[in-house]
Amino acid sequence: MPYEPPTHRVERSLRATTGVKVVAGVDEVGRGAWAGPVTVCAAITGLRRPPEGLTDSKLLGVARRTELAELLSDWVTAHALGHSSPEEIDELGMTAALRLAAVRALEALPVRPEMVILDGKHNYLGPPWRVRTVIKGDQSCVSVAAASVIAKVRRDALMTELGADHVEFAFEDNAGYPSPVHRAALQERGPTPHHRLSWAYMDGLPRWRHLKRTRAEDADETAEQIGLF
Repeated sequence: MPYEPPTHRVERSLRATTGVKVVAGVDEVGRGAWAGPVTVCAAITGLRRPPEGLTDSKLLGVARRTELAELLSDWVTAHALGHSSPEEIDELGMTAALRLAAVRALEALPVRPEMVILDGKHNYLGPPWRVRTVIKGDQSCVSVAAASVIAKVRRDALMTELGADHVEFAFEDNAGYPSPVHRAALQERGPTPHHRLSWAYMDGLPRWRHLKRTRAEDADETAEQIGLF
């Protein structure tokens, strides 16, 4: 299905209306996974023409996504990654863990952004960061699309590494998200050290339910945890 390539429209508008010069696009991956970290990429792209075919990472095949990530790593003005571990997700909840990962990414950039374009409708960053949320920003904004691709490829590679000692879970294929192989391995072997133990999927594992961690959670997080998002 054809799609419109991302543009610098939002980036240009922010520069024109607010006077900022350094704008970072931010996107996350791993929010709905049952295992592994949530990973955030912050990318500063300037206003140059992006590599051909850039779009939301979810719209790209594995080979093209990997190729684009290689190109983008050199093409972007700067980029950085931040992670929140499964333990931090269990302790803090997803919204706070997302903010922690995003702040880690933003603070790792060589220059502090004056404005952040955040994919989606919810500003999980908040002060002191100046934020513009853009629904489907990973499809419409160049900097967010670049962050989307880099984050996805880097986290997938990390999950492949983490899965080397847990081959039954096939993390190299599912990246820690629900899948038939992942579900079957959980039933048989229980969670690995990389699983989020406060999540609702643990209620469906009678043999391993005693390992579940309890934490207050909101409705959106519960929906994510059982694989609805």
